[in-house]
Amino acid sequence: MNRIFADTPPVVKNLIIINAVMLLLTYAVKTVSGTDLNSMLGLYFPKSEFFRSWQVVTHMFMHGGVVHLLFNMFALWMFGRILERVWGPKRFLFYYLVTGLGAAFTHELVQYLQYNKAMTVLTPEQLQYVYDSGKDLLLQGRNFADAQMGNLNLVLNIPTVGASGAVYGVLLAFGVLFPNTQLMFIFPPIPVKAKYVVIGYGLIELYLAITSPGSNIAHAAHLGGMIFGYIMIRYWRKTTKTLY
Repeated sequence: MNRIFADTPPVVKNLIIINAVMLLLTYAVKTVSGTDLNSMLGLYFPKSEFFRSWQVVTHMFMHGGVVHLLFNMFALWMFGRILERVWGPKRFLFYYLVTGLGAAFTHELVQYLQYNKAMTVLTPEQLQYVYDSGKDLLLQGRNFADAQMGNLNLVLNIPTVGASGAVYGVLLAFGVLFPNTQLMFIFPPIPVKAKYVVIGYGLIELYLAITSPGSNIAHAAHLGGMIFGYIMIRYWRKTTKTLY
């Protein structure tokens, strides 16, 4: 482990450490005081009573569990350390944060569309019922039977956490800079060029974002991280002779 971290450039290393520490802190605070840091630092929809401005940044360093953290940090380590060596630490960190913020913006935009739809089809009484009872219902592991009331409840009362949007941006950048690099899948164990992996993930996330808008996975955020990453790389290529 020490040897792996010794070969890891500083920004990627520190991002992994911060994310891991925040997950441990989340567990510790929950155990000691019962307070859920994800509910404080995760990103809520701006119309939610739980929204705070700092969540736009802090949500990128929070995770829903160990598996969620491991998947994101492994991908960040695998692809991010190469990009950081190519771009340098400052440009890589800037790219990482912008794609994370772009992912959040895309996710919030999709939530706005869901919120707007619910506001037009639900009665004032139904809307008030969601605002008054929605959070308690979710804490009981339940939701409203009415689809629009249920979707609105998720939009207002479930925070978004994770570095996935920025990590998808990192994956996109690797595929653009090193399109013909062979990546080996575990199942099935076959090599695939990076550009096809990126295209495949992008298409999957687009499909899931359209077909599963109420999913507990922020597919629109993943897609947003890739879109903002592509725009940034295109901009850099037009304004500089090299990417680094």
